[in-house]
Formats: sequence, C-alpha cells, structure tokens
Amino acid sequence: MGAVALSPQARTEAIEAMADGRELDVLVIGGGVVGTGSALDAATRGLTTGLLEARDFASGTSSRSSKLVHGGLRYLEMLDFRLVHEALQERGLLLQRLAPHLVKPVPFLYPLQHRWWERFYAGSGVALYDAMALSSGLGAGLPIHKHLTRRGAMRLAPSLKKSALVGALQYYDAQVDDARHTMELARTAASYGAHVANRVKVTGFLRQGERVTGVQAKDLESGREFEVRAKQVVNATGVWTDDTQAMVGERGQYHVRASKGIHLVVPKDRIQSSTGMILRTEKSVLFIIPWGRHWLIGTTDTDWNLDKAHPAATSKDIDYLLDHVNAVLVTPLTREDVEGVYAGLRPLLAGESESTSKLSREHVVAHAAPGLVVVAGGKYTTYRVMAKDAVDAAANALDGRVPKSVTKNTPLVGADGYHAMWNQRHLIAQRSGLHVARIEHLLNRYGALIDEVLALVEKDPSLGEQLPGTQDYLKAEVVYGATNEGARHLDDILARRTRISIEAWDRGVEAAEAAARLMAPVLGWSEETIEREVSFYKQRVQSERDSQDQPDDESADKVRLGAPDIVSPA
Repeated sequence: MGAVALSPQARTEAIEAMADGRELDVLVIGGGVVGTGSALDAATRGLTTGLLEARDFASGTSSRSSKLVHGGLRYLEMLDFRLVHEALQERGLLLQRLAPHLVKPVPFLYPLQHRWWERFYAGSGVALYDAMALSSGLGAGLPIHKHLTRRGAMRLAPSLKKSALVGALQYYDAQVDDARHTMELARTAASYGAHVANRVKVTGFLRQGERVTGVQAKDLESGREFEVRAKQVVNATGVWTDDTQAMVGERGQYHVRASKGIHLVVPKDRIQSSTGMILRTEKSVLFIIPWGRHWLIGTTDTDWNLDKAHPAATSKDIDYLLDHVNAVLVTPLTREDVEGVYAGLRPLLAGESESTSKLSREHVVAHAAPGLVVVAGGKYTTYRVMAKDAVDAAANALDGRVPKSVTKNTPLVGADGYHAMWNQRHLIAQRSGLHVARIEHLLNRYGALIDEVLALVEKDPSLGEQLPGTQDYLKAEVVYGATNEGARHLDDILARRTRISIEAWDRGVEAAEAAARLMAPVLGWSEETIEREVSFYKQRVQSERDSQDQPDDESADKVRLGAPDIVSPA
C-alpha cells in the first residue's frame, strides 16, 4: 500500500466522488482522531467510505491534548481497571506497530511527599500499571518503574525543591504529536480508498422517513453545496456531538459536556530535568512533559459553555498552572517564561456530578436514529477502539457480511520501514547534505515518508533551508504540508502540520509570510490571498494573546472571537 497524497487535486476528486449520487457504505462526520480512525477502520474492512471535516484535520480537541498516549494512572485510583488495561494495550500497539515514528516513550518522575505509606501506596499502583501493560503482551517496549531516594530523584531533576519530596518513583508512558497523528490517520484512510475532504461542512441530514440516508454539505472553499448519500452515517464530532445531533432532531440518550484544559509551553532550559514529572493537585494531576526544545505544563479541568471552535485560556488559568508548578521548583517560572499557550476541550459524557474531572472518560456508541451511529466520550489513547466500535455498529446495520476490524494490524503511513531508516539516518544525512539532527527530526515526523520530503529538497535545494522565525522546521515541510498533507491555509501549517504557533516566542508571526509564499504556488494563491492569509494569522495570534490577559472565560471568549476564521464554518 503506497501513501496517497492529500493534495488539492485529491480533495477535489474526493468531493466529486462523494457528490456523484452513488451511495457510500459509510460516511464519517468529523476529522478528529476518532473520525479519522473510523474512516480508516471502515475503509480497511472493504467498505466504501467518505470523511468530511468542517475545518482542518485535528483542528479541535485532537490538536490540543496533553499529547500523551497513556493508560491513565489516576483511573487505577478510581478502580477503572478495564479502561486502564484497554488504554495500555493501545499504547503498546501505537509504540510498537501502528505509529512508532510518531509515538515515543517518555519517563515521568512522581515525587513522594510522605514517608513509608505513600511509597507503598503509589508504588503498588505503578507496579500494577506495569503489570497490566506486560499482561497485554505489548508492554515490552518500555522500562518498568523504579523507586528513587530523594537524592536520586534530584539527580534526575535538579530543579525540584528539596522540600518538595522525600523520595520518588519513576515510570514510563508515551507521547505523540496529536495533530500529525490524526492527519496521518486521514491520509492512511485515503490510501486505502476513503474519500477524504477537509473544509467541508455538514449543513443538514437527508432523511427517508425516520431513516438517515446521507447529509447535505457545503464546500467552504468554493461555496458549492452538494449531497452525500450513505447507508450509514457516523457522527464523530466530539464536543460538537449534541450540535450535530440537533440537526437530525435527535440528541441520543446521553449528553456531551466540554471540559477546558490549557497547557503552557516553556523553553527546556527553564526547568533542569532529564525526566518529565507528574504532580498531584487538589483537583487532579499536573504534568510537566518534555517536548523537543520545550516543556508542556498542564492541564486545567473546568467546565466550558462558550465557543467550541476557539476555547480561550484566561489569565486565571495561566496563573493556576504557574502557581502549582512553582510550588515544587527552586527557580519559579514567570509569565515571561511562557512561549506558548493552548486550550482544548475534552468531550466528556455527562453524569450526575457537576465536576468535570469526575465525568466519564469511557465512550459510548449508539444508533441514535436508523442509519445514524453516534460515538462520543473516550480519550485520545483509545481512539482506535472507539472507531472500531462505531464501525461495528454501522456494519451490523449493513446488508451482507462485513469483515472484522483489522486496524490492530494496520500501520499508519510512514510506519513501515521507519526503524530501518532510523538505523540508516547517518547515511541519509550524507546523501541529502542535511545534518543528521535534521534527518532525525524528519524521521520522527514523517517516518519512512522522509524520502518524499527529501525529494523536494533535491529538486529545489533552497527548501532544505530553515524556515525563517523557527529553529526546527525546514521550508520543505511547509511545501509538503500543502502538497501531501491536506493543508489549505496558513493556520493549518503553523498550528498543526508543524507546532510553530506554540513553540516560537512570537507564535509564528515571523514565519507567517515566508510560509504563505511557499504554499502559494501549490494552492494557486494570488498576492492578495497571501496578504490575507498572513493578516488573518496575525489577527489570530494577537487575539489569543489578548484573551490570555482576561480575568474570566466570558471576557477571554469575547476577545478571542474578535479574530475571524480564514474560512468560517458558520
């Protein structure tokens, strides 16, 4: 199976194929991790499949997570052993088989603050965590936990206050670039024949009596309106689930609530540590996660009832994270240390509790109406199981025998051959003329598809240069994002195909024009369009900065919405 490019032409062809009147087996609404995973699951069962996303792949929750692939230690404390075991099995699959180029081990230090009992209590939990991973048959890729003295812990993390711990545990989990992973799910689905199109909004449902038979859609790029017919429609719209259901007059037997979580990005040299850290707070846990040249610090957990497309971080949110992390650091972090801030919404299944941290992270799948499957809840790590369950529900309603899911053994594009190419990275560096550190960066973003990126550099050596205003990204990556990865706008490149919008001090403002000019020939942009894209991106950055100075959610939301979307899905 060769990797199909998510090119402008491929998008046009996908829309034509979905609009031609022929009935699909399955149409998926939503280009987040569960939607793209569902499209891949359906396509690899031999079902004719379509996928529509109103904005960009992963533009909602799936690009704004903690970027962890983990079993969820805190769910052990809640005695939710089934969820933890399932998530640990998925973690192993992603690390070893499905996406080893994108999913990597990461160590965490858990400081102990009480002698004797806490070491026994927390140590038992982490031991069970490791045992459950090993029992899945997919836990061999990570080291088991260690018990550390205070001195041993501080050798690993010199930035910790001596008073912040009496000892520690170190254990391993994994992390992922969530936006790239979601995009590669969409690309893998397309490579198996799915018709995939972003920037296409579902505006209504087609019905025959009570049965859902497809959707009405609008291409937000061209303004074209069309219909897509399908035997089964899968609603995988995350925090928008209730809104999507309202269009068909069905809410289902459950309600999805949005919980806001924010993360700070700070430079690596602001915290001296060779390991990530996990800290207890009065409400949940706080992660300090290594992220290339940076640390991610998060997260918060608060109810959110405002704009779902652009959740805003407030000054209070930022202070909350800084106060909690500074409680354990010798040298406190200040606002001036914060490079980037991002806010995301978790789609939680509402329960009786008013506290979002107590709402269910387990998922549900239901036939909300004949012909319409809804999948909601869950967590990023278990996306594949959610997708499988959603397509199982759709398959049960289809005529004929539908094969079982095979995504457990279906690597993403770029995964096959990654390990061999990693071993050859010095030879690849010699052949390409790029530094081996650049090759390692590319391999951990594109895997075996690195050859496609390097082919651009071979054709135009200037694309091997660093993108202005960035440290880690090449000009070729911008071009590749537009030619092969479905990027339609500048924001798609700077916020999701790369992470420049949260990793650069200026949040990508300096890189904006150079990136837009690299995209222009691919997407047919005029000088006026280039200026418009750059202007919209700068407005987005400024509105985010201004919203982060606001005292409360309502004020922050109002300020953030002052910047219009380059293409509004409203």
